Amino acid sequence: MSPVLVLFASFFLLCIIRVPVAVSLGISSIISLTMVDFETYTVIQKMFSQLTHVSLMAIPGFVFTGIIMAKGGISQHLVEALKAWVGHLRGGLAVVTILACMIFAAISGSSPATAAAIGSIMIPGMVKAGYSKRYSMGLVACAGTLGILIPPSIPLILYGVVAEESISELFLAGIIPGIILGLTLIISAVIYAKINDFGGLPKQSWSDRRKKSMKAIWGFMLPVLILGGIYGGIVTPTEASFVASLYAYIVSAFIYREMNFKRFRSILNESINISSMIYLIISAAVIFGMFLTIEQIPQQLAGWMDGNVTNKWVFMIGVNLLIFVMGMFLESAAIILITVPIFLPMLVLFGVNPIHFAIILTINLELAMITPPVGLNLFVVGGISKEKVGAVVSGVIPFFFLMVLVLAVIVIFPELSLFLTR
Repeated sequence: MSPVLVLFASFFLLCIIRVPVAVSLGISSIISLTMVDFETYTVIQKMFSQLTHVSLMAIPGFVFTGIIMAKGGISQHLVEALKAWVGHLRGGLAVVTILACMIFAAISGSSPATAAAIGSIMIPGMVKAGYSKRYSMGLVACAGTLGILIPPSIPLILYGVVAEESISELFLAGIIPGIILGLTLIISAVIYAKINDFGGLPKQSWSDRRKKSMKAIWGFMLPVLILGGIYGGIVTPTEASFVASLYAYIVSAFIYREMNFKRFRSILNESINISSMIYLIISAAVIFGMFLTIEQIPQQLAGWMDGNVTNKWVFMIGVNLLIFVMGMFLESAAIILITVPIFLPMLVLFGVNPIHFAIILTINLELAMITPPVGLNLFVVGGISKEKVGAVVSGVIPFFFLMVLVLAVIVIFPELSLFLTR
């Protein structure tokens, strides 16, 4: 049997019986490597060598920052300030939810973290204001996906490492598409509220707005600290992640006074668990990449595409469909580490800018976050709301098509991704 066939057959078999993705990828790759001319005793060395890449150190920093925000009071004060300014408008609570997700996304780099932090605050409030629970869950699940598009973004960091692209440029490329997607969700929320005659919260006085804004100013400063530091040339993305962690801890512990030893220990445990999962997938994907290189799979596939697919748009449609299907079953990190080494030669072949492709890939990964059976945001929101995943999926469907529309626009107009990188 062909080693390539053994690789994919064993990988999907292990996934079907619910072996963790990282373990499935590692085991199937090692089995396949034993079938070719390769010294398997170097596998462990190769797995660990990839983890020493300095850019990957940013991942635990941004994960830690996002969890501190969620559990240290920062996200709560951000939401309260946004409510004071726009909560009284028709559809205001939905707008607050989306804006809060956009701001949190500009700090955490994680979609599940964004959905969990904002959803736990906003879903009960939206339901109390008359919104259906399904709509509220769907909105939070979809707006939460902005966590991996608006910089900083953990998937864009991984893409930058694999594709050897500038992470700062990838972050810049995500800003305009992230704002477009956020504005699209806001417009749809306002229209939905008007159609269903939803009201808002009581209008707050200027004095209350000022007080709540001043209390939340520490949270609003975090995106400025992160992105301003990176693009001002003061810090690298990796350094920015740990500066943000320290800043978030100081604000939570000494300004909001919502950090104690027990809570800090919980935050640390959760950060370690999430970061370890990502690093394990990266290690397993290194072995997978080694097998692809030995068998020259990317080059063979690029040669086949060159002879059979001559139209750039046919290629782009095929790639988007492939990533969408993979997103139904695999986690974002695994998809990036499996597909990017294969697609890179083809991007050159069809003249697709790799920075632009990174944004297309990331929006597809956003769709994966809200697509069953393994869409992480579906489970996060279902857990927060104590509802079945099916109920969350029914709320997600209208927003899903809006996100597909935005994806199509980004694919057709590359300058939306590349303008700021010029």
